[in-house]
Amino acid sequence: MKKVGACLPLCCNTEGMVTQFNELTDTQWQVIENYLPTQRKRRLCLRQVTNAIFYILRTGCQWRNLPACYPHWQAVYYYFTKWKREDCLNRLNQALNQRDRIAQGREPTPSLVCVDSQSIKLAPLLSEQRGIDAAKKVNGRKRQIIVDTGGRLWNVYVHAANQADSQAGVQVLKGIQSWNQRLQKVLTDSAYEGLFADVVKQRQLLFEVNSKPFWIKGFVPLRKRWVVERTFAWFNHFRRITKDYEQTTSSAEAWILWANCALMLNRLPK
Repeated sequence: MKKVGACLPLCCNTEGMVTQFNELTDTQWQVIENYLPTQRKRRLCLRQVTNAIFYILRTGCQWRNLPACYPHWQAVYYYFTKWKREDCLNRLNQALNQRDRIAQGREPTPSLVCVDSQSIKLAPLLSEQRGIDAAKKVNGRKRQIIVDTGGRLWNVYVHAANQADSQAGVQVLKGIQSWNQRLQKVLTDSAYEGLFADVVKQRQLLFEVNSKPFWIKGFVPLRKRWVVERTFAWFNHFRRITKDYEQTTSSAEAWILWANCALMLNRLPK
């Protein structure tokens, strides 16, 4: 049987965005396998498991509708959950970010990051962490993300949409100790003043607000901080995360990290 996506051409731009699903190349897998538990022999091919995860991410299909050319969906889901819980995914995401920064002539870790949120609709019949963002009239969840000046995603926190950015945004700062060696400044908008600003200052970091003038309506690209909006736009190319379909927020966060991994992998030289 022909593998799904195996015969499709790879159409990629400099941002790592592709126009359709493509299975991992040898180069991409050689990078990934260094951060996944591939040492011992397994009945399943972990490369195909990873391909299946990227297939679901790109196409948005249900777990039970995974094509038969991949391992059984329950096996793929097992590894998806295992890598999420054992922090393999976070380590892989950080390593790919650092690799991409070095390839562009930068230091491995950023000195400035941007934090922002995105309210997203939640699929019906899901109740965990559901709320209504009154300002944007969205019934669902909110994504807090932290990105560097290249738009690379370093951490994500998903919560109910009715929670305030300043309070919930503190959670996205957790775990930055593993990559904040050079971090000096956090750039946000005025919604993060208050508790979030206090926590940033307690970490001996600079807190800076960069918002558009209150009299201007609509989107305005802001210096340095516009990259976080571009990252949100990149999410639209992955159907699994254009809407939140996940029972748990931890799974929602994992899919967003996988999306960033896909972007970083597509930037690797072929």
